[in-house]
Amino acid sequence: MEVSLARVDYLQVGVTAQKTMRLLPASGRRATQKVVVGDQDGVITCFGIKKGEPVTVFKTLPGPKIARLELGGALNTPQEKVFVATGSEVRGFTKRGKQFLSFETNLTEDIKAMHISGADLFLCASYIYNHYCDCKDKHYYLSRDKINDVLCLPVDKVNCITPVLACQDRVLRVLQGSDLLYEVEVPGPPTVLALNNGDGGDSGEEIVYGTSDGKLGLIQITGSASVPKWEIENEKKRGGILCIDSFDILRDGVKELLVGRDDGVLEIYSFESADDPVLRYDYVLSESISSIQGGCVGKDGYDEVLACTYSGWLTGLTTELAYREGGSGEELKLSQEMQSKISSLRNEVEHLQMKVLGEREKYQQSSQSSSAVSSVPAFSVNDKFTLNKDDASYSLILEVQAAIDIILVQSDVPVDLLDVDKNSAVVSFSNCDSDPNGNCLLATYRCQANTTRLELKIRSIEGRYGTLQAYVTPRIQPKTCQVYQYQIKPLSLHQRTHSIDHDRPMNTLTLKGQFSFAEIHSWVVFCLPEVPERTPPGESVTFYFQNTFLGTQLESTYRIGEGCFKSDNISTISILKDVLSKEATKRKINLNISFDINEESVRHTLKLIHPKLEYQQLLAKKVHLIDALRFFSSRYHCPCQIRLPCFGLSSQRAIVSEASLFIINLCLIFSSMVNL
Repeated sequence: MEVSLARVDYLQVGVTAQKTMRLLPASGRRATQKVVVGDQDGVITCFGIKKGEPVTVFKTLPGPKIARLELGGALNTPQEKVFVATGSEVRGFTKRGKQFLSFETNLTEDIKAMHISGADLFLCASYIYNHYCDCKDKHYYLSRDKINDVLCLPVDKVNCITPVLACQDRVLRVLQGSDLLYEVEVPGPPTVLALNNGDGGDSGEEIVYGTSDGKLGLIQITGSASVPKWEIENEKKRGGILCIDSFDILRDGVKELLVGRDDGVLEIYSFESADDPVLRYDYVLSESISSIQGGCVGKDGYDEVLACTYSGWLTGLTTELAYREGGSGEELKLSQEMQSKISSLRNEVEHLQMKVLGEREKYQQSSQSSSAVSSVPAFSVNDKFTLNKDDASYSLILEVQAAIDIILVQSDVPVDLLDVDKNSAVVSFSNCDSDPNGNCLLATYRCQANTTRLELKIRSIEGRYGTLQAYVTPRIQPKTCQVYQYQIKPLSLHQRTHSIDHDRPMNTLTLKGQFSFAEIHSWVVFCLPEVPERTPPGESVTFYFQNTFLGTQLESTYRIGEGCFKSDNISTISILKDVLSKEATKRKINLNISFDINEESVRHTLKLIHPKLEYQQLLAKKVHLIDALRFFSSRYHCPCQIRLPCFGLSSQRAIVSEASLFIINLCLIFSSMVNL
């Protein structure tokens, strides 16, 4: 069955956060549903659609920005009450907009995630989980890493309260009261959790998770262990998953899986058999999708998928066809509803044009006045700086609520900018200072009209660390700019992993001295990515890492007064030794440093590099042959029409970048042998 959906844009609110839009339950069997959405201006908007036009049910006054919005109510009854999390407070509203709850929690940080089940309220700050029952504190848990989302299995099916935390360290933590029941390892940092089919499946124990690197999976949470069901890789290299819902949009009796990603891709997966879900439909919006839900919104009898984007657009993909087909010579007449809608849109456009002209004249007059004072306009930017495991590069995603004019990228460490297929901006590079403390990169991206999202790819060199800065300038008047800084760490190409191969030949670096647990943890945070800034609970901690470029591994174990680092790459040990000794010197701490070098590790690392170097050498030879083949084909008009491989400037730049990285790693290995 082919999926055919038509796009409908309803209205726009302010900038929205993740999971801040829901559909209220329908009052009749096929009645349309009301939409409730909260934005970062603190405004809750509830509206319905009548005759194709949005009609506001209620709208609250501005306030603190809304981080989460959930529906609640008594168990086994329609979930019609609206709960929002703002700062450390939870507020409740009826479906008519009357506030009935204002609960100030005891959290010292802002609420990041929220889930409601009957009288139970589950709240999470960055590292803290709290469970409240009837607004009374009941359970508490301190996580080892940042909490991205929280969920509770349906109490009416599992007969006990089982919260699940999605944590940044690629782990789902299953709790029982205030204690950790067990941990579930997932392939990427989980960003969102959802009950399978909306109710946890037949057993109520099934949870769907989405990760920041675009993976999707289903796992069963039992009382003693987890059972993985299926997992979908991100083969098309799409964005991270921000929202998930289940809804029968195909009307085949089986709920489909609705997925929204941070690159604007909306996906519908169907379950044609008991195996993995199959992608049946996808649609690309121009900005990230913060919330998604299926229901009946625009017209009675026509289901649709409603998505809320970062800039606050409420967009529906409806099963109602937006066009009609006719035969040759057949006259098609617009319905009265469509004619009135077109007339209304024309009037609205004319009104907006007149309003824009008036505001423009008003601005010109005020700008020429000597007594006028210019205020800097505020705008929101959604940024993301993550390491990609597949190509060992960093993705810098900048999303602005207004159209982007210029983005200037500056770095004080050597980095390479790689080409991105989705990027349509025009880039220009400026000459940089030869001073090692000056600029190593200065690039300007000029965006096309109406571009609100830009993705850059950056490749760094391990051992060189500093700061990357992005200057974001939108198309607004007066001109203003915001600066965002990102740290390039000494071991920037390392990524957290659950385990390593202990049979590899390992080099060991041991540090001893008068330093605290928090001090050595801050040094590790400075050296390595994906390490939580908060000092972990306990007397000691162990982290495992893998180099995304070479495949080498690192084990980091430390406690008060002692740290031990093991790696099969001698250059990793050398970089750690240099950086950690510098950080200790800054704090005037004496370190006793010892090494245990395994010479077999050098041969092992060279074996990892060798096949990749051969591949790069082969590509380089092909690039050198391209010009000759092109000349031969054009000079002699070859009748066989040789199909030449496409090696443009971007491909050559990527080849040179990767080859130079391999050479740099070889030099690091040999220099490390000399230094150590």
